[in-house]
Amino acid sequence: MRVISGKYKRRTFEVPRTFKARPTTDFAKENLFNVLTNLIDFEECTNVLDLFAGTGSISLELVSRGCSRVISVEREPSHHAFIYKVKEQLGEAGWIPLRSDVFRYIEKCHDTFDLIFADPPYALTRLAELPDLILGKGMLSEGGMLILEHGKDHSFAEHPKFVQERVYGSVHFSFFEA
Repeated sequence: MRVISGKYKRRTFEVPRTFKARPTTDFAKENLFNVLTNLIDFEECTNVLDLFAGTGSISLELVSRGCSRVISVEREPSHHAFIYKVKEQLGEAGWIPLRSDVFRYIEKCHDTFDLIFADPPYALTRLAELPDLILGKGMLSEGGMLILEHGKDHSFAEHPKFVQERVYGSVHFSFFEA
């Protein structure tokens, strides 16, 4: 896993081969962050949420670019431990890895976020519910953005809060605004 930009640019972290996660490809991640750089000021993102954090690659990129508080929610114990280890190596107090089921976290969440990134397993049966759960709960601050990574089998273009979709190979990113 490599960091594309920011204060940790070019740093790499060895992800254990036993991980089941499907990390966002470097190609898709780089293109996503090129788009985001034109839409948001990372240093003004004071509260960011990464759901289904996996290896923590997106969280790490957000921390590297100056987001002051990034919460990474990951259920898998070994993945959570890896994210925590990287956070400790970097000494990033504002990076908060949480071991939790994402749906349980959403249900109990009372916080609002400037940016929410969700990268669920593409075969997740409840994937299509995520925008309504997050937006209906009021988890985005005014002007905030939700980005949902998904495969080609889902389209959110008819969702009332949908803004745009970006496609990079087999990776689709749907953008929603509060």
